[in-house]
Formats: sequence, structure tokens, C-alpha cells
Amino acid sequence: MSAFEYRDCTLYCEGVPAGELVAQFGTPLYVYSRSEIVTRFREFRSAFAALDPLIAFSVKSNGNLSVLRLLADEGAGADIVSGGELYRARLAGVPAERIVFSGVGKTVAELAAALEAGIYAFNVESAGELRELEGLGEATGVAAPIALRVNPDIESPTPHAYTRTGHRETKFGIPIEEALRLYRAAARTTGLRVRGIDVHIGSQILEVAPYVLAVQRVLEVVDELRREGIELEFIDVGGGFGIPYEGEPGVPAAKFGEALVPLLRETGLRVVLEPGRYIVGPAGVLLTRVLYIKDMGEKTFVITDAGMNDLLRPSHYASYHRVAPAEQHPERATITVDVVGPICESGDFLALDRAVEQPREGELLVIGEAGAYGFSMASTYNARPRPAEVLVDGENARLIRRRESYEDLVRGEVECL
Repeated sequence: MSAFEYRDCTLYCEGVPAGELVAQFGTPLYVYSRSEIVTRFREFRSAFAALDPLIAFSVKSNGNLSVLRLLADEGAGADIVSGGELYRARLAGVPAERIVFSGVGKTVAELAAALEAGIYAFNVESAGELRELEGLGEATGVAAPIALRVNPDIESPTPHAYTRTGHRETKFGIPIEEALRLYRAAARTTGLRVRGIDVHIGSQILEVAPYVLAVQRVLEVVDELRREGIELEFIDVGGGFGIPYEGEPGVPAAKFGEALVPLLRETGLRVVLEPGRYIVGPAGVLLTRVLYIKDMGEKTFVITDAGMNDLLRPSHYASYHRVAPAEQHPERATITVDVVGPICESGDFLALDRAVEQPREGELLVIGEAGAYGFSMASTYNARPRPAEVLVDGENARLIRRRESYEDLVRGEVECL
């Protein structure tokens, strides 16, 4: 991770040592590098520059307002999946015309709010959603701009079954045959404006071939629609571009661009891309303090003050995150441990059977590649306040979300005492 490096055995984020961050902001603590976010966004944009695409950042990967505003200032749009994410994106300054609305369960209230805001397009996932949008368009006199999310029936190679969304046994998208029928019906209505076509095949994909196959299948639909006189404005290729977590070779954005740009350029359509993890995943870490070392004979547990409520991915997806000391001690032995949290669940862990430099109580650990789906999936389970978030810019660190308090935990509840 270029923005996170050791200097004289001390981990730095850009120009600030981890220990200094923790002394000021406490633990657990999410730390993001401004330069890494910007660099990775520009790298991704450059890979597809020949297409002048709309890069709609996936808000669900990291919805912090400061992160969204930083990307909006770089020219990014937003891929949203809820009314709350619409609110966040607009509050962060993302122009409505750079927002696409995805997701299978949009409520009528959410659809109405997005239509009123003037977003670029709805990525529609069912006939029922299309009917609701048609009704809203007719009632308001504003035709709803739509793309249908086509399910190409591709089971992409992702690390976990939960992250495969391009085959017909998932809840996502519309089968190609039904999509053609719905496009024909939508083109005849006054409440809808047929604007594009969408595909999204999964998350944490480290191969180019599945994207090529998905685009090829979607372009068959585009060609058929053109033959029938239904012209589209854009093609949304989705997101899911992966990052290396376990030291495996990553796929640079340029490789995706080399494979997809020639295919997409021929269409003459505007291109929309929805990266999230690729941009912010390596740009963030979670700092946590070792509370106790517990030797159970058969296994040694390193108990930290961060748990599954702070970083759910290891428990939910069996995912790997790098674990390392914030202060290296080369003279120490390497031992195999489970790194676990304080939550009262056997599934509360950050790493299992992991070889680490032998830690001591009170020391800091860094959990790597935590900038995507880290804080955004955090919860207050076990009545544990969510951690703070910090954005580092050179030698300056800025608090971008304060640590929650006990009062925050009950703020929305109706007092019954």
C-alpha cells in the first residue's frame, strides 16, 4: 500500500505515524489516505479516458461525506442503492445528473425523491419497479429515465457466493428475454424515458474475461433494440473491480480498460462505470489495540478492541484482511493466532490461524485494505459505539466522523421511563 508504509519500523499513513493518530483519535479507528483515493480514482479514469465515461462511485463501499466530496471534486458521480445514499451524495455535492440509482428494492418514496432530484438514470431490476416508475412519471409529467439491469447469466469468479450477482439464481437483474419485452413496452409509454442498459456481475472480481463476456451479451441486446428502432444513450458496465487482499496479483485498471474500451467504443454509447472498492479499499486501514493475549493451549487468541461490529467482512464473507503491527519488532518470533474482537459471538474475528509477529497487550495492530465495506457495514451490535474516521492529507489528519458516544446509541429511541 503506497500511502501506508513503514519508516524505521513505524507505520505511517502519508506523513503521519499510526501511533500519533491513535493518541489523538483513539481506537478502533478508520484511517484513509487522501492521496491514495485521488491517485486510484485518476488511475481508473485514465484507463477508460478514451470513452470519457461517467465514473459513478459506489457509495455503498464508503459513504463518508468527506470521501464523497473529495471524489465529486475529482469529477466522480455516484452509484446509489437507497434514498439515504441519494441524500448523502447530494449533501456531498454530487450533481444529480451524475447519479445512477441501482438496487432491487427501491421504495416508491425513494423513486419519487430521485425523480424529483433529476438523477441521470434508474437501473431498473424488475417489471414491478418499472410499473411504479411509469406511474410516477405520468403523475408528475416528468418521464423517468431508465436503464434495465440485464442479468447475463454469468457466474463470475468471486471469493464468496454472496458477491456473485450475474447469474439467474441471484435476486439481481432481469433475464435477457424479459428485458427485451420490457424495453419494448417502456418505449411506448409517456411516463418512461428509455435511456440506457445496465449490467453488474459481482464484486471483488480479479479477472478481465467475465467483464468482456458480460459486455458482449449486453451488446447483443443493444443490437436487437436498434433493429427494432429503440435507441439507447448509455451502457452501464457496473462495478466489482477487485483489489488484492492476500498478496495475490491485482489487476490494474489499465488491464480492464485495454479489454473493454475497444468493445465499448464501437457502440457509440456513453459509458458508465461503478467502481467502489477499487478506489477506496487500499486507501483505508483499521487501527485497533490489543486488549489481551489468551493462550488456550491448542490456540492463542489476540483479543482486540475492534470486532465484527467494526469490520464485518471477515465474519460475513470469510474474507482476508492483512494484519500487522503498527510498530514492528524484528527481534520477536512469529506465532499463529486468531485475532478476535470483544463481541459475544464465536463468529467475531478479524483473522483466523494467522501468522503474526508476536504482539503484546496494549500494542496496536493495523488491519489492511479496510477502506471499502469497512465502516459502511459497521454496526452498534452489543451496544458498542461505531469508530471514528480520519482522513490524512500529507502531514495533516482531519477527523471526518467523530466516534459515537453512548448517548448516540439511544438518541433515536422514544423514552419510555
